[in-house]
Order: sequence, then C-alpha cells, then structure tokens
Amino acid sequence: MSRDSWRRRLARGWWLHLALALAPLLLVDLLFSGARHGALSMPLFIAGLLAMFPSLLLFRRYKLALIATERALDTDGEQAAWQQLEAQRRKALFGAALPAWIAALAVFAGLEAVPQSLLVLSSLVLLVLYRIPRQLG
Repeated sequence: MSRDSWRRRLARGWWLHLALALAPLLLVDLLFSGARHGALSMPLFIAGLLAMFPSLLLFRRYKLALIATERALDTDGEQAAWQQLEAQRRKALFGAALPAWIAALAVFAGLEAVPQSLLVLSSLVLLVLYRIPRQLG
C-alpha cells in the first residue's frame, strides 16, 4: 500500500472515530433528554474529566509509533510501521472518546448541557491530537 493510501485510510478512520465519539451523546440527548435524576451528575462529570488522563499514556505510545513510522519511511519496514501506527492510534482514539461517552451516560443522571459540552470539547481536543501530521509521508 502506498503512503497516500495509508494517509487516506488513517484520515477515514479518524472521521469514523469522531462520529463514534459524538454519536452516543447526540442520540441519548435526542431520545432521553427528559430523563433527569440528578444524584450522580457531579460524580459522572468528575469521572469524565478523569477519563482524559489515560490518554496521556496512549498519546505517548502513539507519538513513539509516529516517530518510528517517520524513521521507517523508504525502508523495508515501512508497511509494518504504518500498521503499528494504525494500531496504536486506534487504541488512542478510543481513549480520547471516553469523556464524550461518559457524558452520554451522564445524561441519565441529569448532567446539564454545559458540563456535557465541556466533556465533548475535551474529547474533541484529544481527537485532534491524533490527526496524522502532513509532514509524515
């Protein structure tokens, strides 16, 4: 597979993970926005904030795979490096989506729109970190 094919594949994967991160909250908000209980909203918001921290370890692994891919360009191990980068990135993208998924669960606990937006924004910022840089390839 060529570098351009890998870049397109990784770009499509990023958009798919973006949709997977945001879709649960949008669907839950549309379908169950009237269900408000309120008892666990603050603990779930804090859990959503704390869910950003596992992304630090995942980002480090992604960054190392990105550096290894850059070093492997125009060598025999280029395909394996792209595959390793894709695998590390997939794990990291799931970790980046955790705050938004927790926000979707917190809708049932009565989490208001502003904290939901903050958790989604944190997921979006984390997801943007995992875009493939233009310099690669």
